[in-house]
Amino acid sequence: MEQKKYRFFGIPNRYFVLAFIILGYFAARAYPPILPHIQLPAERVSHEPLFTLPGIGPFYWTNTLWAMLLVDVILIAIALVVRRAASSGSLVPSGFSGAVEGLLEVIYNLTESTAGKWAKSILPFFAAITLMVLVANWIELIPGVDSIGILEESDHGYPVKEVMPGVATIVKGEETGHGGYMLVPFVRVLSTDLNFTVGLALISVVMTQVLGVRSLGGKYFTKFINVGGLFSRPIFGVIDFGVGLLELVSEISKILSFSFRLFGNIFAGSVLLFVIGTLVPVFAQSGFLMLEFFVGLIQAFVFGMLTMVFMSQATAGHGDHGEEHGH
Repeated sequence: MEQKKYRFFGIPNRYFVLAFIILGYFAARAYPPILPHIQLPAERVSHEPLFTLPGIGPFYWTNTLWAMLLVDVILIAIALVVRRAASSGSLVPSGFSGAVEGLLEVIYNLTESTAGKWAKSILPFFAAITLMVLVANWIELIPGVDSIGILEESDHGYPVKEVMPGVATIVKGEETGHGGYMLVPFVRVLSTDLNFTVGLALISVVMTQVLGVRSLGGKYFTKFINVGGLFSRPIFGVIDFGVGLLELVSEISKILSFSFRLFGNIFAGSVLLFVIGTLVPVFAQSGFLMLEFFVGLIQAFVFGMLTMVFMSQATAGHGDHGEEHGH
């Protein structure tokens, strides 16, 4: 069988790749990249606050809010594409719609095998969180994210010069100067904002308690405050009470583990791309982009999977209170 050759305008694609590598090498030598401004909080895009709340303070528009809007638009577009494919009458979706259906089918099968009759209640959270975090993580693979922005004066910045309207580069030989400029990107990866990860963690933990109450009623709270055996069996009653307090601490600690696991992995990946792009600005970053592709996928699935498991455990009962109160 003859091997298929991929060509563009009759030229094998590998020659285009080689040409772009060579052009990138000379471009990086002629115009060194400006180092991005790395900080934990999201950078402010608006210099004036949008509004101010008494006792809390001013609220600014940040580059992660732009990323959140971009993620929302992408998710809505995915929903419209899948809805169009579903309404076409085809029993077997193909292409992009088929890939989304396959992902949702895997998510549903995992939920059904773990949560049983509560699968339909847990599935929306598992699927929504997984898809949103996945798109939010993969935003960093889009060219221009974290690399196109505005230059702002900084005491610890780098001297730059404008090579053409809207394009600037570092002045050679003065990279360690002071009183220069820092690049503040227009769009920053949403998962590198701790506000986003904490918000998702709060939704996950709070809705876990809601589903637990729906499943077990008021008896669900005996998981955390168990005083039923303090008088009938004092020794074991004290142990049960202590275990309940540990369960309460564990439930609160889930917020921290959820938030910092996702934030730490994606933020570290973004910094890694900055460093590699600065040290070896030609071709090397491509391999790390593939690494971040899988890291973003794994972190999204882990966040959604843990949410599903905790919700399933909350609806399954505990101790002597395994009776469920209906859907």
